[in-house]
Amino acid sequence: MARSLFRYHATLGHQFIPGIRARVLHEGGGYLLRTNAAGFRCGHEFRPERRADTFRILLFGDSYTAGDGVSDGQRYGDVLETLLPGVEVFNFGLSGTGTDQQYLAWREYGAAIEHDLVVIGVLVENIRRVVSHYRPFRTHEGDDVALAKPYFSLEPGGALSLHHVPVPREPRDEGDLASNEAFDRGGRLPALRIALNRLGPGVKDALQRLTRYQPLPEYDRADGAEWGLLEAILRRWLSELQAPAIVCPIPLYQYVEETASPAGYLARFRSLHAPPSVVVHDPLPAFHAHRRAERRRFRFEHDCHLTPAGHRVLAESLATAIGPLVARGGEPA
Repeated sequence: MARSLFRYHATLGHQFIPGIRARVLHEGGGYLLRTNAAGFRCGHEFRPERRADTFRILLFGDSYTAGDGVSDGQRYGDVLETLLPGVEVFNFGLSGTGTDQQYLAWREYGAAIEHDLVVIGVLVENIRRVVSHYRPFRTHEGDDVALAKPYFSLEPGGALSLHHVPVPREPRDEGDLASNEAFDRGGRLPALRIALNRLGPGVKDALQRLTRYQPLPEYDRADGAEWGLLEAILRRWLSELQAPAIVCPIPLYQYVEETASPAGYLARFRSLHAPPSVVVHDPLPAFHAHRRAERRRFRFEHDCHLTPAGHRVLAESLATAIGPLVARGGEPA
C-alpha cells in the first residue's frame, strides 16, 4: 500500500490524510475517494449526536471496508445505506490495518459517538496481522520499507498488553528487524507467491484449484496462538460495547471460489456468536448463491480486493442481518 494517501498517527500507526479528494490509479480504471475531517474514508462527518429518525451504524475494518479499488458509493457500507432507508453508516475502515488497530480506532474515535449498532468487518487474513509488529509500506520513491504498528500481546491469565504506542515513526529495512520483531509478509511462502504472480493470475488460479492450498492454517486449531490473540482482542472490544454488534468475517477469494475450505475460520468465529448482543454473520452463503463461473467477477483480475459486484453481494448479505434491528429501532430480539 502506498503512503501518499496517509499520514502518521501515534496510536493507530497511520490514517488517511483528512479532507482529501483524490483519484487513485487502479487496474479497474481508477477510483475516486474522499476523506472526512477525522481522517477516514467516509462521506459523513463524524457528528457525536445521532438524529432521532436515523439508525446509525459504526463500521470498522481494513481495506475491504475502506474500499480499495472502488469509488465512494460502491463500497458495501455505502450500498447498505441504499438498501436500508434511514440507516447512516459511519465508515471507520482503514486500509493496511489489523483488527487490533481497528479496535484502537473504536476507542479513540468511535466510543464517544452515539450509535445503534457496531459492525466489525474482519477480513479473515487479520489473524496474521494482529501478531505482526511491522507491516510493509511503499515510499513515494517506490522503496519497500517496514513501518511499525501498534500490537497487543496475550499475557498469562488472558490479559492483553499494548505495545508500540506511541507508534515508532521512522521506517526500517526488513533486514534490520530482530528475530522477535514480527513482520507481516502477506502470507506464507512469499518467494513462491512472487514467482506465481509473475506468471499471471490465470496460472495462479489454476494452481490454487489444483493444490487446494489453504491460505490460513492458523484457524485450524482453537488453541492456536494466533487465534487466541485475535479472539482476545475481539472479546475485549465486544465487552466494551453498549449497543448490539455484528461480527462479519469477510472471506478471502479462495473461500468464495471454493478452492480452499473455510471450515477452520467459520468454527473459530462461531464461538463469538452470543445473541442477542453479539451476532456473527457469515456472508459466504451469499457469495456461494452465485454460480462458480460468476464468482471470479467479485474480485479484480490482479488485485484481490472486492469489485463493485463483490461489495454489493456483501452489502445485501449484511442487510439481512441488520434489517430486523432497524425495524425494531435497534432493540435486540
